[in-house]
Amino acid sequence: MSSFPEKEEKKKWKDLKMTKKLERQRAQEEQAKRQQEEEAAAQSEERGRHYTLSVALPGSILDNAQSPELRTYLAGQIARACAIFCVDEIVVFDEEGQDAKTVEGEFRGVGKKGQACVQLARILQYLECPHLTNPSTATPMRLCPSQTLPGPSLNAGLLNPLDSPHHMRQDEESEFREGVVVDRPTRPGQGSFVNCGMKKEVKIDKNLEPGLRVTVRLNQNQLPGILEQSKTYRGKVVSSQDPRTKAGLYWGYTVRLASCLMAWGEQGPSELASPAGAVFAEAPFQDGYDLTIGTSERGSDVASAQFPNFSRHALVVFGGLQGLEAGVDADPNLEVAEPSVLFDLYVNTCPNQGSRTIRTEVSL
Repeated sequence: MSSFPEKEEKKKWKDLKMTKKLERQRAQEEQAKRQQEEEAAAQSEERGRHYTLSVALPGSILDNAQSPELRTYLAGQIARACAIFCVDEIVVFDEEGQDAKTVEGEFRGVGKKGQACVQLARILQYLECPHLTNPSTATPMRLCPSQTLPGPSLNAGLLNPLDSPHHMRQDEESEFREGVVVDRPTRPGQGSFVNCGMKKEVKIDKNLEPGLRVTVRLNQNQLPGILEQSKTYRGKVVSSQDPRTKAGLYWGYTVRLASCLMAWGEQGPSELASPAGAVFAEAPFQDGYDLTIGTSERGSDVASAQFPNFSRHALVVFGGLQGLEAGVDADPNLEVAEPSVLFDLYVNTCPNQGSRTIRTEVSL
C-alpha cells in the first residue's frame, strides 16, 4: 500500500502533465488563430481596390440651365454618372479664374444664377449621403454632412437616388455601414451609439461627438442572422477608405472645391508638374495624382491613346461650355499656349461627334 507522499507526488506529476498539455493546446489554438487572421488579411488585400478615380469639372456648367429645377436635375445627372463609374472624388473648380471667395459662403438654395460651384458641390454632397431610418420612430432621414442642406431648397424631389453600395436597406447584410453618432448617454470610456439604419443602434469602441458621420465595421460574430439574436449590435469606427481598400466596395465619393484649375506658390510656375494649390496639388493624397487626363475635342483620339500604367490615383478633368481651353486661358496662374502640356494625356473621347458641342454631363 503506497504512502501518502507518493500519492501526492503522483498527483502533482499528473497536474504538471495536464498543465503542459493545456499550454500546448493553447499555443496551437493561438497559432491557428494567427494563421486564420493572416489568411483573412491576405484575402482582404486581394479583394481590396487600392487605386482611386477622381473627376474635376467646372461649376459653371449649371449656368447653362434655364431654371433652378433644371440646375438641380443637371447636378443629379452628374452625380449619377460619377456613381455608376465608381468615381471616388469629384472636384468642382471655378473656370473663370476668380479668387477663392467664389467657392465659399452660405448655401441659400438653388437659384437661377450665381453660386454655381457651391450649388453643384452641395447637391453632389446631398445625393451621396445615405438614407437612414430612426430605429425609435421608424422615420426616414438623410445622413447629411451639413445642416445647410434642406431638401426643399435643393428641389430634392427632382433628384434620382444614387443607390450606391453604401446606401443600404435596413436588413441588408454588410460588414461595413455608414452611420451617424446619436446623442445617447453612455458611461465614460464605454463608447458611443451609432444609427446605421438598422433595427438597432450599434455600440462602437470610441466616444464621439453626436451628429458625426462615421464608417462602422460590424463585429464578424454579429453579422445578420446572428444580429437578430443580439440585444446590442457592436462594431468599431474605421476609415471611410476601408470598404474600398479591404473589401473592394465602392463607398461613394468625396466633394472638393477649388478656386481655379491651378495655383502656384511663391516660386511661380517654374515647373508645370508641381502646382502649389487648386485642383492638382490640393489632392487629398500624399503624393497627389500619378495620372492626369484632360478631355477636349482638340485632343488625340482616345482609341489610339497610350494609357500609361498608374499605381494609385487618376484624375480626369472636363471643361465647361467653351471647353477646357477656355478655363486654362482664364486662369491667371497659367501661362501656357498649349493646355495639353498640363496633363499626361489629352484626349478626345468622341472624335466623330455629330454635334458641334458636347455638353459636359454627356461627355462625363
